[in-house]
Amino acid sequence: MAIELKEVTSRRELRRFVNFPEKLYRNNKYYVPYLVFDQMDTLSPKTNPAAEFCDYKLFIAYKDGEPAGRVAAIVNHKNNEQWNHKQVRFGWIDFIDDPEVSRALLEKVEEFGREHGMEEIVGPLGFTDMDPEGLLIEGFDRQSTMPQIYNHPYYREHVESLGFTKDADWLEFRVQIPEKLPEKIERIQKIVLERNNLHLVQVTRKMIRENDYAHKIFALDNETYKNLYNVTELPMEAADRYIGFYLKILDLKYLTMVENDKGELVAFGITMPSLADALQKSRGRLFPFGWWYLLKSLFIKHSEGAELLLIGVKPEYQNLGVNAVLITDIFHKYQKMGVKWAESNGELETNVKVRKQFEPFNPDWCKRRRCYIKKI
Repeated sequence: MAIELKEVTSRRELRRFVNFPEKLYRNNKYYVPYLVFDQMDTLSPKTNPAAEFCDYKLFIAYKDGEPAGRVAAIVNHKNNEQWNHKQVRFGWIDFIDDPEVSRALLEKVEEFGREHGMEEIVGPLGFTDMDPEGLLIEGFDRQSTMPQIYNHPYYREHVESLGFTKDADWLEFRVQIPEKLPEKIERIQKIVLERNNLHLVQVTRKMIRENDYAHKIFALDNETYKNLYNVTELPMEAADRYIGFYLKILDLKYLTMVENDKGELVAFGITMPSLADALQKSRGRLFPFGWWYLLKSLFIKHSEGAELLLIGVKPEYQNLGVNAVLITDIFHKYQKMGVKWAESNGELETNVKVRKQFEPFNPDWCKRRRCYIKKI
């Protein structure tokens, strides 16, 4: 039977789009579902802040009348202007092991791109860098994390058979938290703080509200990452959705902030307890009991693992050892809270500085994910 593609145009169809991976990965012990309500907000034009500078459509593929795949076709006009290219993105792509399905989905994205005058198709990418990106190509036997994509190994074969080639790779690592940090690292932290007139700040909910830390972090994130692969410099209005979401749910003991003597934020580290087990138990749903699994993991009984969500250092401070200050403080907190290991988000394989800063802790580079590109 021919593959039928339908555009998502209703709330009911959007929920079907969001829930499709639940069936595809039902018996996979490494897959970690996303929070359903967060995905609904992210993909709905009414609540998606990126809708102001992105054109996009969502499609579900049907085979024999049953959902067989999904994909988002996205044109990020702000990113195309910033990088002077004409690219359409494919994201939120999942499909059964059927080449006809994957071909139909990606050809639909190409068609959407041509309609908007695009010359290349890239992905998997989201609306912005705050969304999951990169096809998993190594590390299928490792539990996924909340912010990242998990996919079946056959995805790579399907995508590459359609003429897609590597555009960029990200690496992810897991590091064991030592019972005692090396004395050299402790000394470096003290020297860097004193030499550069810096100090660590432990933020509170009151400080976040009154000192506008969400927007401070967002502005510094833009400044820190603007020159990395395909990053979109985002308008400040998007902070409430992207950073604000995490600041509302995070245990603030997991946050590290560094300010200079003028009270300016020069570096931050945002981490959180691993929610992988809680999300697997809840299947990404808050009701009827999912809220309890998540609440317990966040604030009552933390996991032995943590996720290194986002670390940023102001460019003029990046070669002064401030990264070591952040890592030292984060690991001190982990030791006090009984955290045994931490896993990173994706780090570009070309970002040697980031890789070097974790070398003293013998990181296990356990996953690799890839962004593909193709002329259209």
